[in-house]
Amino acid sequence: VREVVGHMADAERIFAYRLLRIARGDATPLPGFDENAYQLVAGFEKRTLADVVAELRAIRQSTLPLIRSLDAAALEREGTASGKRATVRGMVWVTAGHFQHHAD
Repeated sequence: VREVVGHMADAERIFAYRLLRIARGDATPLPGFDENAYQLVAGFEKRTLADVVAELRAIRQSTLPLIRSLDAAALEREGTASGKRATVRGMVWVTAGHFQHHAD
């Protein structure tokens, strides 16, 4: 369970970073990430579940104001992440959907 929650935290950080850069007009292609490689060195198993959950909550509390701050123009900006074209709006949905996928 700690590894799943930790993965959710890692992914949310990366998704928020990507959508921030693209929303701000950064056209630099953003690389993908290997979630399995991250898990091998993350050390979530050494932490308490409460600590990992607290981290995820803090990240989510940072992501939500970022998303709410985006205007219509920012939501429509396009960029490349993991080798695929995406709009910021789409990335917001991916962020929410990934969270929901693991929360269910």
